[in-house]
Amino acid sequence: MSNVIKVGIFVTLCLAVLAYLIVKVEDWNLFGGAGQRVDVVFDSVVGLDDKAPVRVAGVRVGRVDGVTLDGRKARVSLLLDTPVPLVQGSVARIANAGLLGDKYIEIVPGPEGAPALPRNALLPGETPPSFDDAFESIGKMGDSISELTGSLNREDVAGSLSELIAELQLTVRSIREMVDANRDEVGSTVRNFETFSATLSRELPRLTEQMNRLLTDVDAMVAENRGNIHDGIANIRDITDRVQTSVDNLNSITSQIASGEGSLGKLVYDDTAHDSLVSTLGSVEQGVTQLTDTLGRVSRMQFTLGLEGSYFAEPQESRTALSLLIDPGKDRFYNVELVDSPSGRTKTRTDVITTTFPDGTSETQTITTERTYDDFTLSAQFGFRFDNTDLRAGLFESTGGGAIDQYFLDRRLRLSVEAFDFSRSDDLDPRLRIYGRWQFNPNLYLVGGYDDLLESDRSSVFFGGGVRWKDEDLKYLLGSIPKF
Repeated sequence: MSNVIKVGIFVTLCLAVLAYLIVKVEDWNLFGGAGQRVDVVFDSVVGLDDKAPVRVAGVRVGRVDGVTLDGRKARVSLLLDTPVPLVQGSVARIANAGLLGDKYIEIVPGPEGAPALPRNALLPGETPPSFDDAFESIGKMGDSISELTGSLNREDVAGSLSELIAELQLTVRSIREMVDANRDEVGSTVRNFETFSATLSRELPRLTEQMNRLLTDVDAMVAENRGNIHDGIANIRDITDRVQTSVDNLNSITSQIASGEGSLGKLVYDDTAHDSLVSTLGSVEQGVTQLTDTLGRVSRMQFTLGLEGSYFAEPQESRTALSLLIDPGKDRFYNVELVDSPSGRTKTRTDVITTTFPDGTSETQTITTERTYDDFTLSAQFGFRFDNTDLRAGLFESTGGGAIDQYFLDRRLRLSVEAFDFSRSDDLDPRLRIYGRWQFNPNLYLVGGYDDLLESDRSSVFFGGGVRWKDEDLKYLLGSIPKF
């Protein structure tokens, strides 16, 4: 068995073991399988991604297997790996895994003993309020407070007080005029009062006797209930003292407000405090807007990690690359790779040696040494998407270059051309690499192509495969990055 076959078998086994470990850790269902399907209808599924987990009581039982538009509502198809008994009254809710975490679907089973839902029945969905709704409510509250504080310092308030005083003066003047106009009626009232006094003088002895008898009865009743009356009076006195204390405190507070003391007094009478409050509310509103924008940017980002291994037939060596694809959700992306390439880095050293012989003659030799270091190289590229075509530019294995990617079959098949290292030593042509990649699984792919096409002495056929997966935990690392 040749070394090429041995190395190929070894690389294939390593990739198979690595793929198996990743599949086990990430709990992927590579080839599908039978499961319970449930369709749910939501008013909105903003932020809910395909393949999002489905949980019951916090335990993962399946995943989202497609989101479609059903009229004006969103229809979400759920694939449950673990059978879940669904009865009438069961609902599905969209929940968040923490402040910056992804959204998932929580199924709330209905009451026990309820009849089971018929097959292919639609499950009602509930969409909780989003962060945008909460921040909009906070912004409206800040506007209301600003409007209230502004109304306290308007000139029309002082004008209203002046109008009230004028109305009171007019009322007093009207009462005085009414008394002057009805002087005769007042005299008649006095005469009636004199008649009432005479009648009272005649009836007073009899009333006094009745009053004495009443007081005697009251004294007897008080004597029988003296203890209860004493307690009641003590309670009344205590209540009176508390009311007096409250009135004194209220008078002190109103006096401070009237004199412009304290926070509320300054707010009412001091323009500086009012302007400061309005400025603070404006800053709070701006901060809420910036926080909403930052959370939206972080939530839209997608991070895809990848590990690829390839075998080069001509040097009989392997190439390994660890990649990170950053997708901000627009028509651009960023790709970073750490590559262990068989070509490595080539450094050329030229030594000039001059030898002088005893007879006075000399001989000069030029020794050029070319050394290839098997070292890691870095690739860092930015790219733009145009339908099924991607353009990339930046570093390719620590040298400048560019590339074009053409996608077919719903972006599962990619044909790429990369050109880089334009200033190679020994007047070598730029490095041209042509290869294809077949994504036969959402996480696994095969790759193969031809490297260094313009230099026949260095060109080589290569083949291999890789694994890619999305890592949502990287979003937490961007929670504190400011907006540029």
